Order: sequence, then C-alpha cells, then structure tokens
Amino acid sequence: MIELIAPDVRYRDDWLEAAMEFNGAHRDGASAEDLDLEQWRDPGVFEGFVERLLADALPDSPRKPEYVPCTFLWIAQGASILGSLAIRHERNDYLFNEGGHIGYSVRPSARRKGHATAALARTLPMAGALGISRVLVTCLEGNAGSRGTIEKNRGAYEDTRNGTRRYWIDAG
Repeated sequence: MIELIAPDVRYRDDWLEAAMEFNGAHRDGASAEDLDLEQWRDPGVFEGFVERLLADALPDSPRKPEYVPCTFLWIAQGASILGSLAIRHERNDYLFNEGGHIGYSVRPSARRKGHATAALARTLPMAGALGISRVLVTCLEGNAGSRGTIEKNRGAYEDTRNGTRRYWIDAG
C-alpha cells in the first residue's frame, strides 16, 4: 500500500534512484529545479532542495513570478520512493489551460500497478482541505496511462487545449 509523505532527506538515496529511472525526462509533480543528478548526491544540496520543497507550500515563500504555492509530496511504499506529486494551491493562466491543480509522476519501474490512481485518490481530500473544491487535472493527449488514472478518479473530461486533455474532479 502506498503512502503520501512529505519530502524528507532520509529518502535521498531512493529518491536519487527513482530520479535516475526518468533518464532526464520531465517529471510532473516533482519540482522545477534543474540540477545534474550528481549535484543531488551532495547531502547539503539535497537538504536545501527538501527545505525548498517544504517551504513552497507557504504563501509567502519566495518563488518565480509564474509559480504558485504548491504542496509537494512523495509517493512511497515502505522505504521506496515510487514517485512524486504536487498540489498547486491556485491556478494561473498556464495551470488553467495546461498544468492543472495536481501533477504527478511514477517512476518507470513502478508504473501500471495502480500507484498513480491511488495517489491521486488520496490527494483529492488534501486539495479539498486547501479550499480547492473542483480540481483540474490534465494529461497529454497521448498519455493513456494518465488518462486512465484521471478517469478512474471520476475525472470529467472538459476539452483539449494545446494537446493537453483537461478534466475536473470534485474534491469532496
């Protein structure tokens, strides 16, 4: 059974192992920080990264102008990090059209086992607690796995914009 946990430096080695599986590909629900994996191996660099992830949920934390407050969580099973997700507390134009409230990714070796579906289901009440009653979740048009994850969580398809399918889910 999976858990959603706050980022924690104790999981550095497994987080690095999971990150390596993506082989440089974009990870939804991770963070926008772009460092070489070798830099993340440094305990001090990783500790700073975790601190920034945790602080990002606070409305007054410094962030790029185009970013919104965001709660980052890691998808874990025991001591293994299976993926990550982000609950964006508000929407800007980009998030309304393409990004959505919740982004997630599961490491390749853990896919097709229901982890993303379970993680999204557990995230919806958290979004509701943040005052998001209708959650926008998106996926690329050709991402059948993510499409299934969203639809299994009662996602109601609205439309496609710029190759991105947009779904609404009641958080309550």
